[in-house]
Amino acid sequence: MNDWWQARSARERRLLTIMGGLALLVLGWLLVVRPLGDRLEAAKARHGEAVVALAEARTRDEARRRAAGTGAVTASAPIDSLLGQTAGEAGFTAARIAGQGPARATVAIDAARPQAFFGWVALLERRGLAVESLRARANPDRTLAAEVVFRARGR
Repeated sequence: MNDWWQARSARERRLLTIMGGLALLVLGWLLVVRPLGDRLEAAKARHGEAVVALAEARTRDEARRRAAGTGAVTASAPIDSLLGQTAGEAGFTAARIAGQGPARATVAIDAARPQAFFGWVALLERRGLAVESLRARANPDRTLAAEVVFRARGR
């Protein structure tokens, strides 16, 4: 191998060295970087599915408790704090909540599974909130972007 290398001109050696370096970069990309990126994407997808499953389970649990008569009553706190607490429990940690007084608030969510979102809205209705308006549109990834205005009943 050494004789073969020595038989090459200086220009050929430089080109072969550059070619070898580029080949190592491509192999590193294909064998290390891409598989790690794919696994990271798969982990993010599994996490998203787990968050949705948790929200659905909590909604079903709350519905079962309500049916059994042990459900929670509406808190006397402002409506935006109740929305923030229940949104976090339902897995909507990125929900933007804007209070409009003690009895009215707007919630904007960029991505939510329809089942989990409407289960959460139903839970809030059982807790004494009314939906004043609801706007939802489908996202390309089979989720919803929604904006809801809640108000406390009787206020």
